[in-house]
Amino acid sequence: MPSRPHRRGRRWSALAAAIPVAASSFALTAPVVAAPQTSSVQASVEALPWMNTSLSPEERTGRLLDAMTLAQKFQQLTGTPPEIVPELPECYGGRHVRGIAELQIPTLRITNGPVGVGQNDCVDAALLALPPAQRPLGVPYIHESSAKATALPSATTAAASFDPDVAGSYGDVIGTEMNNLALHVFEAPGVNMARLPILGRNFEYFGEDPFLSGTMAVAETKAVQEQGLIAMPKHYAANEQETNRQVTNSVVDERTLHETYLLPFEMAVKDGDAASIMCAYNYVNGVPSCQNEYLLEDVLREQWGFEGYVQSDFFATKSTVPTLLNGMDHMMPVPQQWAPALLQAALDAGQISEADIDLALERRYVQMFKYGIFDRPLVQTPIDYDAGGEQAYEIGTRGSVLLQNNGALPIRSDVQDVVVVGKATQVYAQQAVAGGALVGRPFGSGGGSSDVVPVYSVDPVEGLQNTLEELGNTTARVRLVLVDDANQTATIDGQAVSFDNALAEAAGADSVVIMAGTISEEGADRATFTDVTGTQLVDIGDDLDWYADNLSSIATVGGRNPAKNSNTVAMIKAFMGAGPAMADKTALVLKDNAGVAMDPALVGQHGPSILEAWFPGQEDGNIVADLLFGVVNPSGKSPVTYPIEGKGFLDHIGAEHFPGKLVGTEQIPLGFGGSGGTITGRPTVEYTEGVNIGYRWYEANLSGDCPTADDGSNPCVAFPFGHGLSYTDFELFRAMVAPPVSKGTKPVKVQAFVENTGDVTGSEVVQVYVRVPEAAGTETKKLVGFQKVELQPGEKKRVQIQIDPEASHHPLSTWDAAADQWTTPEGGLEVYVGTSSQDAELVRTVKVRQIGRG
Repeated sequence: MPSRPHRRGRRWSALAAAIPVAASSFALTAPVVAAPQTSSVQASVEALPWMNTSLSPEERTGRLLDAMTLAQKFQQLTGTPPEIVPELPECYGGRHVRGIAELQIPTLRITNGPVGVGQNDCVDAALLALPPAQRPLGVPYIHESSAKATALPSATTAAASFDPDVAGSYGDVIGTEMNNLALHVFEAPGVNMARLPILGRNFEYFGEDPFLSGTMAVAETKAVQEQGLIAMPKHYAANEQETNRQVTNSVVDERTLHETYLLPFEMAVKDGDAASIMCAYNYVNGVPSCQNEYLLEDVLREQWGFEGYVQSDFFATKSTVPTLLNGMDHMMPVPQQWAPALLQAALDAGQISEADIDLALERRYVQMFKYGIFDRPLVQTPIDYDAGGEQAYEIGTRGSVLLQNNGALPIRSDVQDVVVVGKATQVYAQQAVAGGALVGRPFGSGGGSSDVVPVYSVDPVEGLQNTLEELGNTTARVRLVLVDDANQTATIDGQAVSFDNALAEAAGADSVVIMAGTISEEGADRATFTDVTGTQLVDIGDDLDWYADNLSSIATVGGRNPAKNSNTVAMIKAFMGAGPAMADKTALVLKDNAGVAMDPALVGQHGPSILEAWFPGQEDGNIVADLLFGVVNPSGKSPVTYPIEGKGFLDHIGAEHFPGKLVGTEQIPLGFGGSGGTITGRPTVEYTEGVNIGYRWYEANLSGDCPTADDGSNPCVAFPFGHGLSYTDFELFRAMVAPPVSKGTKPVKVQAFVENTGDVTGSEVVQVYVRVPEAAGTETKKLVGFQKVELQPGEKKRVQIQIDPEASHHPLSTWDAAADQWTTPEGGLEVYVGTSSQDAELVRTVKVRQIGRG
């Protein structure tokens, strides 16, 4: 494969350098001016003893609390209604706690995530001079005028790298730009699980495996906090659907809760030293997440030793007293149930004490002192957009997955005629793709809290042209073919043609690149309901055809936001049959929220080559083009399972699994402030599949239709978890467990050799799975270790992975609900080694004689 230094869209360099940090279409040249501030270094230690940096964070916090009035404490417990940020008069924000100047308490500024610095407490203050009707999308949630930042690939991309260094790079970009924008708290990483492939926020999370999710969360959390910032893993806990998320009750048995849905949080707390946690909208086993004593006190603080603070998701709280007494510390975005009058009434009634308020503030102030937030002024500095873009490109290329290759990839560098195909109603072939991306709309207009507004983006055709030019091919032409939903008409570079003419153009082209996917956004899942209550399910959008115009609200039949059929799969099949040997020259690029159900006609030797690019973000065009032409060798592994259409988990569930059955006779208001009407009964979702989500569901054959074959393959799976190809070949050999282990408290040492038997440099991921001795029900193997290794052609390396029973992810243990602890079951521990969940072969059965804590 050719190699050359990567150069991004050059026309953006000058623009990036010219745009200030708080820029918008209303004030592109406005300078960034910080309000005058008194440096903490100059503060009188005698008058403000908590500003003495020689004291510990705990000592400083104690002295500050002693000096505060009750009114000041009330104000500091919650977010401040939208206003001009006092220290940054160019910013209008609704994501901060206003500081107290006389006490040298700085304004605490919070940004959303996880895919970059989005909704970052700074939209253009000049918009306030406009009449309300002229303020786009409403203040303060005006995405298009937000302070600009790097729009990274989806968090799923980082997980697909199977490389903690990539997650660290992800956090590094975010931390750097947060400091540029004078922000303090990052509401991420998101570590909820891809239990449902249609979950609207899967792209914000790390896939279907808790250990992989936790590993990436630890790396990202550390990278953010190393820059003097607070990371906030979210949404705690069992918050695996957007449909009726504010009122849904997740019913999860204790073992499943600990082994699957709490495990990434536990890793982030114990290994990542997360300074904060965000509690979620939903109820868990009948108790609201933000007042759930078992989750917030028993588990988070007593079992895990968490010393940080708990913040609510925005408008997630349900009460005044239980939230304060049961472990929540900070209410966002406005006072709501912690309004001063309500707190005072609770104090007067003896329901709470001032000590309870002090404890909540103490937990947050200690972290603010620990990370230097009290000791640096709020001053914005220019973002290096080129540097952010380069890192976004690296993340995207290292996390894309080559699912299938039937000879079409890599595309020859001397190609002369490339046809790019997509749907006219879909963004995939037309624009750079992020969550909530809509045709003809800029980044950040989807409506989700993770939306990021970059200074540039690279569309697919531009990216292909960039790569061809940099490969020295100046004569090739790249044509864009857009097809209507009915597959009857099309355009080629804007000129109307028939669908048959479009097929003929593809048949005569040197290379055909079809782009499709599953766009999603916060606020809704990819599903259709009878009405806006989201209780009566009509259709599940787990394929490439389903779409809706408004991705952040429930899609309904005959309502304002009806789901539609793009007929994308039929279009792909038509192009695959447009001429002889189409499989030899056709590549399907997926830009996905999670593992899509695959039509059998697309899988196998007669289907297209398939590259999964997830949501590539602002560098979309460059990332995809360099992978297609082999400038970069794909090395990602899928963090989700791709089922065969009609044979997946979603095809075997009932209303009790999604969207939830209505239980009881309580009148439940829906939407923020009851804006979505009411329903009778609480939507209740039962996680009856237990620990067997994702690849474990298929291996357990819970449907009865998915028996695993002797070679590890599964008839219900198109592409398994952990799968990913390369433009070179690898051989994995001499896998062993050495030395043998006899006690559950000693590490299991696994090693294997990997050789690059091809002719280009590439990377392979060695994966270790274990099946613990049966303790309760049918046990399936689970991922407990992995290592990515780069190899030159002909190079061979030894990979060593140590599985420590005492590690925070409890690799050899199960949760014993009766004993309320992790235990290592006695018996034979099976160790598997491979390069995906399906090809992992049994290497050794380790006899575990000692039952001990994990």
